[in-house]
Amino acid sequence: MDTSLAIGYLVPQFPTQTHAFFWREARALEEAGVRVQFLSTTRPPPDSCPHDFADAARERTRYLFPPKILDAVRGLALRPQRTTQAVGYVLGLRETPIVERIKLLMLVPTAMDLVNTVRQQGIGHVHIHSCATAAHLGALGNILGDLNYSLTLHGDLPVYGTDHPAKMQRARFVSAVTRPLQKSLESEIGKDRPYPLIWMGVDTKRFCPKPDRQPRAPSDPLRILTVARLNTAKGHIYCLRAIAKLREDGVDIHYQIAGEGAARRDIEAEIGKLGLGDHVTLLGSVSEQTVLSLLHETHVVALTSIGLGEAAPVAVMEAMACGVPCIVSVIGGAPDMIDTGRDGILVPQKDVAAIADAMERVATEPGLLDAMSLQARKTAEQTFDHRHNALKLYAAIKGEFEDL
Repeated sequence: MDTSLAIGYLVPQFPTQTHAFFWREARALEEAGVRVQFLSTTRPPPDSCPHDFADAARERTRYLFPPKILDAVRGLALRPQRTTQAVGYVLGLRETPIVERIKLLMLVPTAMDLVNTVRQQGIGHVHIHSCATAAHLGALGNILGDLNYSLTLHGDLPVYGTDHPAKMQRARFVSAVTRPLQKSLESEIGKDRPYPLIWMGVDTKRFCPKPDRQPRAPSDPLRILTVARLNTAKGHIYCLRAIAKLREDGVDIHYQIAGEGAARRDIEAEIGKLGLGDHVTLLGSVSEQTVLSLLHETHVVALTSIGLGEAAPVAVMEAMACGVPCIVSVIGGAPDMIDTGRDGILVPQKDVAAIADAMERVATEPGLLDAMSLQARKTAEQTFDHRHNALKLYAAIKGEFEDL
């Protein structure tokens, strides 16, 4: 592959708890010989990323807001016609309320800063891992300085605001992390442009089954893990209720939850209400290495998300790479990730009985856990390896869409 094109890799508020995938993908590009400049919108709080790459990521990232205002103003003054067009772009966002459009005008100098940075760094293309406000930066950068940019859609379009055609019109391509998202782009934006399917990936060399892993004995408690921020949309409540139901039926379960967030008090209250205090452990935010250690000691990962926003959870890919089958809601790209009954089990959203049945099957059906474990690993290696998917992204940036 020709790796002569340097790219800017833009992730909003990078790095945070959920950004391990982005670091992996960019590092995979660098391993392949691509020069990568990390870019971000604003600097996140110092304690927002517990992973071991956090310091290196912050040191390598150029933050665009607040912009270098004098350089930005000078650049805007030198191109009055394009500046007028950029202001017109923002004010012309008809799906965005006027008050929000006025706020978005601050993106114009920030986009000028992005254009300046790209030129100074010799970057030929910027890939933006968002279709929210950061996507407007790409469009404005194209207006102001012919910025070449592309986007990745990580979830349902309504989650990422409005005026998506305006954000995407000038992009070289918009990739999707699941087939349903790919189809939504074709339906809502149009079929006259490429929407390559590029999975978010996992390091299948690092995330792999524990070499000396022992099969679960029938007398062992079933160990279940959820790795997700504590948010109502992640559906922890339904998993807890399913576990309470099984415990009433005599199934011995211990449940660990890794993650932090605004729903912590509600989750703690539900644990108390269900009498699960001795059987559930809230671990808080944990590092990527700790996630790996947890996966090596668990039997099943559960992610019972609800509503919109879930696409192709990396936590599920990491579990499958470690040979840990997953019980996952039918949501987003989950049906494309899991062959239910072979490498995991799909359950309807909010269906406590179905979640409990899936857990009981794993706990009691002879040979099922081991068989699904082997198949989950195979699926991860064949589909979710981050190095393979990173090269697919770079191929798209180079305009090579034939196999995507």
